Amino acid sequence: MTDTTPASAAPFDYFAHVELPTPSLGDDEVRRLFAQTFGVEIDLRSLGSQQDQNFRVFARGSDVPLGVLKISNPAFSEAEIDLQDRAAARVADHDPTLRVPRLVAGPRGPMSAWWDSSSGRVHARVLENISGSTLMGSGYLSPAVVARLGDLAARVSVALDGFTHPATARVLQWDARHALRVIDALLPGETDATVRESLRAATTDAAATLTPIGDRLPVQAGHFDITDDNVLRAEPGALPDAVIDFGDVTASWRVGEIATTVSSVLHHDGADALSTLPALRAFHARRRLTSDEIAAVWPLVVLRGVVLVLSGRAQVRIDDANDYAASALDREYRIFETATAVPIPVMTAAIRADLEGAPDGGDTDRAWRSGPLLTLAGEIAVLDAGTVSALNDDGAWLDDGALDRAAAAALDRGAACSVIPAWEPVLTGAPRRTPAAPATVPTGATVWLAEPTALTAAAVAGATVADGTLTWTDGRETVTITGLPADATAAELPARTRLFARRFPSDGAQPPARVVPALALAWRTVVGDVGPALGLPASPGPRHPSDDLLERRYRVVADVQEHYYTAPPQIERGWREYLMDVDGRVYLDMVNNVASVGHAHPRVVEAATRQMHLLNTNSRFHYGGITEYGEKIAATLPDELDTVFFVNSGSEAVDLALRLAMAATGRRDIVAMREAYHGWTFASDAISTSIADNPFALETRPDWVHTVVAANSYRGAHRDADAARYAPEAVADIDRIVAGGALPAGFVCETYFGNAGGVALPAGYLQEVYAAVRRHGGLAIADEVQVGFGRLGRWFWGFQEQGVVPDIVAVAKSIGAGHPLGAVITRREIADRYRTQGYFFSSTGGSPVSAAIGSAVLDVIQQEGLQDNARDVGAHLAARLEDLGTRHPIIGRVHGSGLYLGVEFVRDRETREPATAETAAICDRLLELGVIMQPTGDHQNVLKIKPPLCVTKDSVDFFVDALARTLETGW
Repeated sequence: MTDTTPASAAPFDYFAHVELPTPSLGDDEVRRLFAQTFGVEIDLRSLGSQQDQNFRVFARGSDVPLGVLKISNPAFSEAEIDLQDRAAARVADHDPTLRVPRLVAGPRGPMSAWWDSSSGRVHARVLENISGSTLMGSGYLSPAVVARLGDLAARVSVALDGFTHPATARVLQWDARHALRVIDALLPGETDATVRESLRAATTDAAATLTPIGDRLPVQAGHFDITDDNVLRAEPGALPDAVIDFGDVTASWRVGEIATTVSSVLHHDGADALSTLPALRAFHARRRLTSDEIAAVWPLVVLRGVVLVLSGRAQVRIDDANDYAASALDREYRIFETATAVPIPVMTAAIRADLEGAPDGGDTDRAWRSGPLLTLAGEIAVLDAGTVSALNDDGAWLDDGALDRAAAAALDRGAACSVIPAWEPVLTGAPRRTPAAPATVPTGATVWLAEPTALTAAAVAGATVADGTLTWTDGRETVTITGLPADATAAELPARTRLFARRFPSDGAQPPARVVPALALAWRTVVGDVGPALGLPASPGPRHPSDDLLERRYRVVADVQEHYYTAPPQIERGWREYLMDVDGRVYLDMVNNVASVGHAHPRVVEAATRQMHLLNTNSRFHYGGITEYGEKIAATLPDELDTVFFVNSGSEAVDLALRLAMAATGRRDIVAMREAYHGWTFASDAISTSIADNPFALETRPDWVHTVVAANSYRGAHRDADAARYAPEAVADIDRIVAGGALPAGFVCETYFGNAGGVALPAGYLQEVYAAVRRHGGLAIADEVQVGFGRLGRWFWGFQEQGVVPDIVAVAKSIGAGHPLGAVITRREIADRYRTQGYFFSSTGGSPVSAAIGSAVLDVIQQEGLQDNARDVGAHLAARLEDLGTRHPIIGRVHGSGLYLGVEFVRDRETREPATAETAAICDRLLELGVIMQPTGDHQNVLKIKPPLCVTKDSVDFFVDALARTLETGW
């Protein structure tokens, strides 16, 4: 029944076994043969494979895996199986940090034998079960995971360098060197004509690049199947650290190792060709690619996609019971489609630029060698349609027609031609909500002519017109001009008509009208700039990836003054709830409560501009703005809060509030709630105990600061219904502080627990605590810096939710809509007591411009119904988030009110263990999907959702949809 002799001494040759039905032993037969051969009674669980049969096996009654039973396809010889085992051992010995499966030893020795089975003579062996999970499926792969895939491929390649074995002479269908032969063998059998022709065209393009350099590509032994299915990570969220399945080990082109790996990235959620760059970069860092290998990578990825599609579809036709192969068909076709979405020369230029710093040996442009097609006499008005252009001010970027109006205005001023150059990102007309980087870089020039303009005589000879498109070619270069009227001729281009001109090699693909910024440099390398062909100035072109403003920031700005994200977009414009980067991508801003009424609100801009024309000076001068603005703020508050101080920030506002309390009471001690953040000045920092902002917050408090437990009803000492205990305990703490001889000047806390992510204080909390501190002669200070001014929707001020009136209110952030402005409001008698400390002034707090901006912001909130919008849109957003929580256990709770919400992520809803790493990764994924979001809380596990108050339902739906996609497909 079993022996150790090989079924065949000859190495496998795929072309002699094009059809390879998978072994199909039944479970009972496998258990019987296993016990007979290896002396162990087992339970088993079937695992998928395209051409082998795999099981995870357990000693009978045990839940600890004995290993993975691999029943090899009968076509493979014993030498080839030995090759696989020796290659795995070589990698494990060379790189002990990698987890690699070795052959398992059983009671009768190594578990490896030939079986005479119902599927014929097959080889069975047990390999170590490597714990963890694969990346199988089409969920999202983060750049870090993609980079690790490339690094693993490089480490295995380095380990197998110099490894030899007689069986490496075998011929496998997955060997990149034989891809064209495999395609020739399988393509005629493809029954879908459309699929067949797509595969044929892609193969021809790949072969054109690969064939001339094939003989120069280095050859060595390799794994050649380090894919998402064949790596493991020890736990969810960790980076892969194990490589399994050495079934495709052979000798082939070395570059095939990384080509195979990156192809497996392409079917994952949100992946495109550029998603592979982190893997290529990591491979190149450890296993440097030659110039020829860089040229070969993408053709090999394309051919891998073709082979996957043909092989998978062929396997299903001959083995329709193979569910593993059938389930892979969609993702294999997605690999092919994604690989071919970018032309090979363009993707190769992008890879070369990323790895070597230049797309094509340092030449980033193709010179125009012919004469210009047009003779333009007079001024050429070059229009800037980019992110920082004034053309896009006041929301004009939303209207693509703004380009035509700007061009017409230039022509009216006497310009002979208006032009938007190629290769410079265009914001005008950009989409508002983009789950992927949009194509914002034009590959051609947009031109408006003042007068009808004839082509040069030489150009007319090579030009034709059809369907409103003029095409000129000299056989080497082609230029197209679209936008012509239907009756146009090649003799003349029309006046005051938007025309779009592109240039490309005559034997190459015509570029799309616009491309994503990350591919712009590569596309320009391949097709060139059309400007000189039209007699226009050459475009400066897209920025090179090495043009890194961030590095300059690191050199000049203190490290501790951090920025959002590890690799942040360069944001240079805002409008309403949107932020725009320099590449013309529009992001949804869901975190920016500073821009309370929306970015660049015209009324705020107008107020600031007008006042700058009039006066901006020290606030100690006498002018109307400071009085009028103070009256407006006071009118929003209870009557007794009638006196206003103006400062520059929330930190200063809280600092001043504390000084007022100290001056009014003649005391220095302050009681504050723990886990709160109040600012960075000496006094506001002293009462801040958020360990997210200062890990040593509690142990470094000065002796005049006393704290009470954070009244967090979700994560604190008392949760849910028990949260009613916080207030009596805080009162008892205040009584003990007083009994110890420290009379409090005041009690300070956020009126809505903002640092925790928008957690409401327990009902009645402030009523009891304010009463206690006042009973001992202290004052109640409300920190409204984050939640004041209508953000909570139902209440204009946070303290209104608690049914109390504080003695001092500190507010900032939203009141200036991004302008440095803060205020402290109190009773007249408290304000007057400050004179015991001297006098107070803030040079620019309440300055004419600050007062004008603050007044405009308050007007906008009130007159445009933004508090109502916060209530209505916030309720809709909260409901959608709550619904999301019913489907995803990582959502522990949705906190907040209005447009001050928090989504708290936990690893376990019972223990409420904070999902800190997951929250950071989720924010990074949301950025990729076009949403600006950041974590908050002491554990940094809460999404702080506080968008501009003008945010719409469509925008918050986009945010929730992006979050849902992230939770469903991974981060």
